[in-house]
Amino acid sequence: MHFTLLFCVFVVGTKAGKYSKEVNEQKASDKGDQVEFRIAKINQVWEKAIKIQLVPVRLSELHSDLKIQEKDELQWKKLKAEGLDEDGEREAKLRRNFSIILAKYGMDGKKDTRTLDSNRFKDHDVKEGDTFDDPRLDKLWNKAKTSGKFSDEELQSLLREFQHHKDKINEYNIVMDTVSRTEEIHKNVISPLEGEVKEHVLHQKHDDLKQRMRDLNQGFERLRKITHEGYSDDTEFREPRVTELWEMAKRSNLSEDELDSLKEELRHFETKVEKHQHYQEQLELSHQKLKHVEALGDKDHIVRSKEKYHTLAEKAREMGYKMKKHLQDITNKISRNGLQHNEL
Repeated sequence: MHFTLLFCVFVVGTKAGKYSKEVNEQKASDKGDQVEFRIAKINQVWEKAIKIQLVPVRLSELHSDLKIQEKDELQWKKLKAEGLDEDGEREAKLRRNFSIILAKYGMDGKKDTRTLDSNRFKDHDVKEGDTFDDPRLDKLWNKAKTSGKFSDEELQSLLREFQHHKDKINEYNIVMDTVSRTEEIHKNVISPLEGEVKEHVLHQKHDDLKQRMRDLNQGFERLRKITHEGYSDDTEFREPRVTELWEMAKRSNLSEDELDSLKEELRHFETKVEKHQHYQEQLELSHQKLKHVEALGDKDHIVRSKEKYHTLAEKAREMGYKMKKHLQDITNKISRNGLQHNEL
């Protein structure tokens, strides 16, 4: 097993201390200027991402994830102060979510070479024409492209579904990585208390992994069905994340009235997702234009391009946060018992 992720998490934890207000919350006066996040360890990750020049769209996504992480941690501190979370379960989940964010954006000091080691998803040599780094997905996608069953617009929608499934595989790998490291800590500590991990927490994490694998299998079956049969006339939604939420809702114990209400909410959410994607595309174009203008050396043009780029970056972050917060709320509504796996 690899220990790089743990090492990174512990280093960050050591610098920022445990979840304490005195160490973790910082004011602008600490550094003489305004900081992006109130919690020190979160702000350190953000500053590192800027320093290593994470690509604009990924930087925008990271900002949204960190903002939600900070909101959850500040909320947890209030609960802790009121004597809640006595078993440390929510604290353990926060630590785990943070380590997942580090891994997701390559901030864990480890090259992202995770592959899903299972009977269904094997590492393989990437061949020319491969798009998704997964043989089953590549085979299905190539079949869909040559089937003649899809219009150009439908093919673009299907491509988004395939990319979303690839992202879900990567998420599974990251979560499996963190669970493996958590188990390693649990096995090697002198006493259970020193590991700050309890058996029931590990069981919950394994349940999460099982649910993610079920979701992957169901998602692949959906892709396989669409590839063979094409899109049906009664397709409810265009965006993969929204479709996934709707499929989850139909499998839940929601009543017909609740499903109707949720369907309407999902339509609004889909509009929000599409708007966010638009801003991300504009942000990427603006970044490319800025690099081109900087190469030309026209100072006035550079200033105007930078202003437009920073405005778009701020808007993309704002839209990203609202979208992910809405995703969190809808998943809560569907699962009833709280979010099952919304860390990413």
